[in-house]
Amino acid sequence: MEEYMNVTIYTDGAARGNPDGPGGYGTVIHYVDPKGELHVREFSAGYKKTTNNRMELMAAIAGLEALTRPCNVNLISDSKYLVDAFNQHWIEGWIKKGWKRGKNEPVKNVDLWKRLLEAMKIHNVTFTWVKGHAGHEMNERCDELATTAADGSNLLDDIAAE
Repeated sequence: MEEYMNVTIYTDGAARGNPDGPGGYGTVIHYVDPKGELHVREFSAGYKKTTNNRMELMAAIAGLEALTRPCNVNLISDSKYLVDAFNQHWIEGWIKKGWKRGKNEPVKNVDLWKRLLEAMKIHNVTFTWVKGHAGHEMNERCDELATTAADGSNLLDDIAAE
């Protein structure tokens, strides 16, 4: 059986005029190879019309989809929406209820939650929350990538938001 690599993925999303303004995500992947050398990959993209929560999810998706083999992943985010969905087991309840929450209300961003779950399938993923805008070096870098992408001129159309 293939040995899992240990990877840390840092993520952040941003939206201007949330909801329905331009937004972006930033993702940084850290991997230390067997020789002790740190490898860093950065990803970001901006969208014309989106929400902060969609960008938080896209940041996680981008990082996981970039991995080419099974990994032990520590995904670090300042998004309680993302982290609590897994650590508080909300997502299991949503799935059991047919993607409904609380008072039989539909879960928002089901398209991205499903894409995230698909991206997670081959990995062991742990979600860790960090306080945003509190000086965490990698969270600040992801925020810079996300806001730069949101403010960019090459904005993409958001995939069909629900």
